[in-house]
Amino acid sequence: MRRVLNTRLLAFLIALVVGVGFSLPSLLQTKGPKITLGLDLRGGLSLLLGVQLEEALKNKYSSMAASLDYAFKKGNLLVQNLRSSLQGVEFDLPDKDDVKALNQILEGLRKDGVQVSIEQDHYTLGLDFPKIQEFHQQTIAQVISTIRNRLDQFGLAEPTVLQQGKDAILVQLPGIKTIQEEQRAKGLITKSAHLQMMAVDEEKDPYVHELSEEEIQKLGDVVLSYADNRAGKLLLKAVPILDGEMLTDAQVVYDQNNQPVVSFTLNAQGAHIFGDFSGANVGKRMAVVLDNKVYSAPYIRERIGGGSGQISGSFSVEQASDLAIALRSGVLSAPIVVLEKRIIGPSLGADSIKTSIVALIGGFVMVMAFMIVYYAMAGVIASVALIVNLFLIIAVMALFGATLTLPGMAGIVLTVGMAVDANIIINERIREGLRANESVAQALYSGYLNASRAIFDSNLTSLIASFLLYAYGTGPIKGFALTTGIGILASILTAIVGTQGFYQAILPKLSRKKNLYFWFGVQTSPKHSKKALHGTF
Repeated sequence: MRRVLNTRLLAFLIALVVGVGFSLPSLLQTKGPKITLGLDLRGGLSLLLGVQLEEALKNKYSSMAASLDYAFKKGNLLVQNLRSSLQGVEFDLPDKDDVKALNQILEGLRKDGVQVSIEQDHYTLGLDFPKIQEFHQQTIAQVISTIRNRLDQFGLAEPTVLQQGKDAILVQLPGIKTIQEEQRAKGLITKSAHLQMMAVDEEKDPYVHELSEEEIQKLGDVVLSYADNRAGKLLLKAVPILDGEMLTDAQVVYDQNNQPVVSFTLNAQGAHIFGDFSGANVGKRMAVVLDNKVYSAPYIRERIGGGSGQISGSFSVEQASDLAIALRSGVLSAPIVVLEKRIIGPSLGADSIKTSIVALIGGFVMVMAFMIVYYAMAGVIASVALIVNLFLIIAVMALFGATLTLPGMAGIVLTVGMAVDANIIINERIREGLRANESVAQALYSGYLNASRAIFDSNLTSLIASFLLYAYGTGPIKGFALTTGIGILASILTAIVGTQGFYQAILPKLSRKKNLYFWFGVQTSPKHSKKALHGTF
């Protein structure tokens, strides 16, 4: 028994059990780890999003202005006309005695690459061109990360989020089937969720409809509408008290009327700013602004400590949940717009699966038939190795939760061809040894030794190519590279290790055969039958 069940054969049998065991949930759609079908096979939604980088820069300067405003008030610095724009942050310092204190505040910004220019008493803060380019790259990366985070919390399996060009992002969502699901997913992705706390200009707000745009800008204010489309607008201080970058958590809770609202929590800095402002402005209003829409503007009755608040707005439970996800996953650094939308129906995906499976099975059967006819029982052994190879690919992809795409199925077909190529090289080397009147053991030894070198060299170069395609390719290319990479590793295990274990187990039976045509499909000379009785493998 020990002679029959050698180490190589045992490894092959373990691979067979693992391959079949972890493939069945995907093949029979039962419980267990399964392969996720990609957008082209399952159907779903594909969005090409444009990132508005200029708006991201404006938001950064707005946040910088809010931080400076708090620092100026804390340091008792008299600063006038503080405002932010696409060009940077500007303000006037009328008292020259405050220059030293101001420089201490600006020192941290200078270390972060912010340039400070001074013209008389007028200060302008902004980023230089290289820093702006770096900020744009960081913005794209942050938007991609935030979208992925939102989709993961939304519960979508294996979404694809990739950068396209300089300022676009490709999002693919498999499994989106209804218009309602599409609209909800699109709304969650594109919602900026830019939360701001803004002070109401109580003195000028009653005259908001009488003020011109120029007058509003001179006041350092901004006019915003209510989110629920109620009549009237609010006049708010343009520099926010704080923004969503200081938010740490958001959850759906219910108010006293059992209506869903979103409760949020701020970090230590945000809680401190929130508490100081509310304590100094009792009796005034503070607006909760989300994506430039006012959701509420309650009067401050007392100092609000603890760094928490609520957003109410006649939400449904689903809307409140999506808003909480958007806030919790992080604000989008830049607004995004849908440039292109494509919907792939599940019927198209089903047709793709059917066609691909027919091609895979048809090619597999023809390859196996050729191997058996040409190499006899050696072809049968090679065919068994091919089957195990296929099961291993499916099993490994299922274990790691990989996504199978149409190019991925093409990669599986290609891998079958590569695995066949390895078996052909081995069988031809064995047959060369048998024709040279070597013993069966010698022919097997030299055949595997010589073939393994060529197989390892070719597979190594193919594996490197697959790795590079996966590292630098886009979605469909990644799917192709993944299946070919797994298939290459599986073929090494099955074609070299597994089949060699088979031959080691049946070597005594092979050595007793006078005619090896049945086993290897090759005619041998009469002298060979005597030499076949000697040698080890």
